[in-house]
Amino acid sequence: MRLTTKGRFAVTAMTDLALNGGAGPVTLAGISDRQKISLSYLEQLFGKLRRHKLVDSVRGPGGGYCLARPMSRISVADIVRAVDEALDATQCGGRENCKDEERCLTHDLWATLNLKMYEYLESVTLSDLVEKHLNKPGAEISLLKDARRPGARARGGALPAVA
Repeated sequence: MRLTTKGRFAVTAMTDLALNGGAGPVTLAGISDRQKISLSYLEQLFGKLRRHKLVDSVRGPGGGYCLARPMSRISVADIVRAVDEALDATQCGGRENCKDEERCLTHDLWATLNLKMYEYLESVTLSDLVEKHLNKPGAEISLLKDARRPGARARGGALPAVA
């Protein structure tokens, strides 16, 4: 029971997109370079994120990806589910056939843990992750400076306030 690379990378890439999408579409090459995630892997993940309507793609010169809705309305659970990440602490995948085709003694414990994990991930939004990142000492905000120029409009939600 752990979040695999797929889920971790998807959340990291979406956080990067939220941080850097204020001036317009963000390229996967840019995310790949900043986060050290394979470009081909990002292409697969963003295909799934787009199908789940978490991101929009923009074609052509200056194209890339934008958030499809405000970052305050995208939870970590939305992202994890979009990339088909299964968080399951049970041995049976919830089928209740854990031990010799019957429910094991601790099935309810692990099933409740699954529920609590999703409740927590549902409670954390991209806005929360961006805010936490920007409030860290020495947080990288130089990429946001151009995006905050007067008249710049962020798709998918306003840029976070920078102290």
